[in-house]
Amino acid sequence: MTEHMNSFGRKARWLTWLGMFLVTSVWAQGPRKNLGSFDTKPYHFGIMLSGNTSDFRMTLRPDSTFADSLMSASNLPQSGFNIELLASWDLNGNVHLRFAPGLSFQDRGIEYRLLRENEVVEKVRRTESVYFEFPFLLKLRTDRIGNFAAYGLVGGTFARDMQSQSDVNQQLTDDFILRLEKGNRTLDVGAGVDLFLPFFKFAIEGKFQFGTRDVLIHDDSIYARPLEQLKTRTFVLSLCFEG
Repeated sequence: MTEHMNSFGRKARWLTWLGMFLVTSVWAQGPRKNLGSFDTKPYHFGIMLSGNTSDFRMTLRPDSTFADSLMSASNLPQSGFNIELLASWDLNGNVHLRFAPGLSFQDRGIEYRLLRENEVVEKVRRTESVYFEFPFLLKLRTDRIGNFAAYGLVGGTFARDMQSQSDVNQQLTDDFILRLEKGNRTLDVGAGVDLFLPFFKFAIEGKFQFGTRDVLIHDDSIYARPLEQLKTRTFVLSLCFEG
């Protein structure tokens, strides 16, 4: 877990330093206004490159403690990345509708502590997902001040896991796995800043995605039985390039 979190921390610091450099560059240009006609066009397109860190919102059954010799179950957040296309429809200067389909590589883990023959055994079950995501977001932007504007995001995402193990037969595996449903839905909230550069608009944004459905397949494995529900949770830090 430490290695993955450190990796995401390095990505976040790199993105932050890049953002600070670009912000400084924008302010250093003084009163010159870049892309003066940008907001007069109703449609814009671009690409988003992102890093993410993911875990579960986990609810244990009331009688799960010491059932199947379970002592505890805890989250192990993991890091991943996203690649998305971006389409934006400007309803007016301050309200934009965004659609950003793409792939999201997400990794999560749960650490189980089990009591076996008077000895505590730790078992980690990781779920690696490749989601094909369809986010629809409302972007609420401030008025542009020179080459800078801030904005908030709210919306939702429909996702399908292209790497789901939902069809795996548990009886044919060496050890039980944690199986998740293929489909997922999330509520998305976030914020960011737009920087108008000479040739394109650049943005840095952070977004939280909260899963709204239970994605756990409730089979009879020792890893699924203690869980009442599993919902996903993801933080995404993105670089957006828009023309």
